[in-house]
Amino acid sequence: MKNSLLKWYMLVFILASNFVVFAQGDPTQEGLPTDPELEAGDSPINGKLIWLAIVGIAFAYAYYVKLQKDKNAA
Repeated sequence: MKNSLLKWYMLVFILASNFVVFAQGDPTQEGLPTDPELEAGDSPINGKLIWLAIVGIAFAYAYYVKLQKDKNAA
């Protein structure tokens, strides 16, 4: 159980750290490219939507399997 939980923590950290690393900072700093479509502090999320969909489908599948096991056990 402990090893499995550690694997989940590492997976979440890897997926979340990618978003944090590439988040946009203050656009007024020199040397940073500015995008006129983004307001200050905005960061695009369209690159992470596929991961959200994959995690959502995996969660739904795991929930469904657990529900079926509980039905069969009862």
